[in-house]
Amino acid sequence: MNGVMAMELASWRLLARTIKNADVVVEVVDIRDPIHTRSRRVESMVNALDKELIIVLNKSDLVPRMVAEKWKRIIEGQGFEVMYVSATRRLGTRVLRGFIKSVAPIKPFSVAVVGYPKTGKSSIINALRGRKGASTSPIPGSPGYTKSIQLLKIEPGFYMIDTPGVIPIEGGWPESIIRGRSPDELVDPVRPAMALIERILKYNPRAIQDAYGIETRDPLMILEELARKRGWFYKLDKEPLIEQAARTIIRDYHKNKIRFYVPPEEYLLS
Repeated sequence: MNGVMAMELASWRLLARTIKNADVVVEVVDIRDPIHTRSRRVESMVNALDKELIIVLNKSDLVPRMVAEKWKRIIEGQGFEVMYVSATRRLGTRVLRGFIKSVAPIKPFSVAVVGYPKTGKSSIINALRGRKGASTSPIPGSPGYTKSIQLLKIEPGFYMIDTPGVIPIEGGWPESIIRGRSPDELVDPVRPAMALIERILKYNPRAIQDAYGIETRDPLMILEELARKRGWFYKLDKEPLIEQAARTIIRDYHKNKIRFYVPPEEYLLS
């Protein structure tokens, strides 16, 4: 398979084939927003193929433990095996390794690790291996993205299938835009950035102030003020370069520099 395969070529057909060949499927979800980073289509595929599924709520260090516990109980109540971890801090990853082995139906066995961009799929693999194995990158579409199928040995009899690219985005607006492409590739980064800002401020009214020292809550004014603070202006009319500010907001969201999370109560009320 071509090692320079484009990210978007991770098709549903390829994911279905990968899941079919695996014994256990690990779906990596961003615990800050499980509603928009779970793939119901993947979960249906796993169920239809009668495979074991573990939903891993990653980045648990970014939410209070009480919130992580609530999300775990909610998703377990839907009939899934669930764990929460922080792959970058190696919190819970040893327990996850043991849990995967406990649900594997046979040995040797292979595990397919799937997830949306920036949920931490490759970081989970690296944490389980205990050393760097799968390439990682903080920004969608940038160098370091998984490009081809790899079978990674975790320990004797325990293998992981690292799928090329990522799950095709189902998360809706603006998730499908901000996770599906590199910020530099977005023709219009302003609209999704403004929608992202609105979502962030809904759940943490101080998030933008804490991250950038900007007090206004108007998304467009936030972009304008951030551009001014960073010295980003159009050359011709000296107006603030809000496209650059928008890309920065999206990048910082991926890099966990803007602190917010969706409370479990949001799901219970929906």
